[in-house]
Amino acid sequence: MGDRYWVWLAARLLAGIALVAWAFSYLTPGGSGEKEFQKALDATKQVRTVRVAETADPSGTQHSDLSYELVCSQSAYHFTWHMVESDPERPAQLNRDELRVGVLPYRRASDGSWEKDTNLVSTANADTMCKLLARGENANLLPDFKTMIQRGIIQKGDKKTVNGVRCREWKVTLKGGVNLEHDTVCLGVDDHLPYEMTVDWTRSRSTYNYDSSFQLELPAAEVQQTNATSN
Repeated sequence: MGDRYWVWLAARLLAGIALVAWAFSYLTPGGSGEKEFQKALDATKQVRTVRVAETADPSGTQHSDLSYELVCSQSAYHFTWHMVESDPERPAQLNRDELRVGVLPYRRASDGSWEKDTNLVSTANADTMCKLLARGENANLLPDFKTMIQRGIIQKGDKKTVNGVRCREWKVTLKGGVNLEHDTVCLGVDDHLPYEMTVDWTRSRSTYNYDSSFQLELPAAEVQQTNATSN
């Protein structure tokens, strides 16, 4: 009877140690959170087409809707931004609709077509973004997994569905600076790609789509140039 008691006690002790080790792996650097984010970083290196939809409410009176579209096979990048400031002392609206094909900038004309814009301030271009993604660097399109791995405390969350894709949510607390930043990233259960991200200090939510068949509408001049090159 005494031997059975000690065997039972040892088994309970081992089980408790295993449980603590399992929990510790989720809450400390080098645990499964960091391993999962490394898989996500490796997965994003293969991304060549992505569409991002983002909403943000950085203040009580400001709301923004943004979209980013990148197609590496076309060397094309499309960006739209609609911002409304409802503060009665400084009401404002801002709209941007920009396209870059290679390094050539375009803006949306009143008739809906694209026209060259030599005054375009944006320096973003598709070739640079595609190279950054392939190297696992931050292209300001997808979550910055490298920084999250280096500076974040990552905790495992629940599974959910985002735009028809099953993903698991991970909660990230970024260390450094005056305040802590709290983000959530939902990674695909099967492909480890990010499908949703929220950021507390900007009150923003971004969703991601990787439809490889998606193509951007290019200006007529670019289409003619592409056809001539192909011929």
